[in-house]
Amino acid sequence: MAVTAAGVFRRTPLERSDQRVAWRRTNQAFFAAGACHILAWVCRDTYPDRAIGTTGLRFADDRQVFHVYATWAGWAFDHAGWNPEPDLLAVNRDFERRPVERVPLADDLAAFCAAHHHRMPHRYWRDPIPRARAYLDRYAPPWTRGRS
Repeated sequence: MAVTAAGVFRRTPLERSDQRVAWRRTNQAFFAAGACHILAWVCRDTYPDRAIGTTGLRFADDRQVFHVYATWAGWAFDHAGWNPEPDLLAVNRDFERRPVERVPLADDLAAFCAAHHHRMPHRYWRDPIPRARAYLDRYAPPWTRGRS
C-alpha cells in the first residue's frame, strides 16, 4: 500500500463525537485518524525483540501531535503499512501544506494519551487492540522482506 497522508482520512464532526460511527470506518481510515496511536503501540509491543519506537507528527508551531506511527531503522508503520519514514514525513507535509516535525514519544501509552488528549483503548466503542493486531498482521515487516 502506498504511503498516504493521515489527513486524507480526517474524521468528520460526527465521527469525532460518536464512537460507534467512528468504529464503522474502514480499517485504514480508523487507524489513520482516531486510533493511529493504538496501532503504533500494538506494533511496538508485537515485536519486543526489535527496537521499535513510537513517533508523533505535529505542525512546527503546535505542541499536540496529529498522527502517531511506529518506527524501526528508517522505516515507519502506520495505516499505510511499512514505508520509508522520509516518505511518510513528505506526504504529510505536502498534504497539510505546512511544515511538520517528528516527535519521539514516551514508551508509556497512558502517559502519551494523557499528555496529548488521545483515547486509551478502553475509551473506544469496542476494544481496538484486536483490530490493530489483525491489521498489523496484514503487513510483512521490513526485516522479513526478501526471505523465502
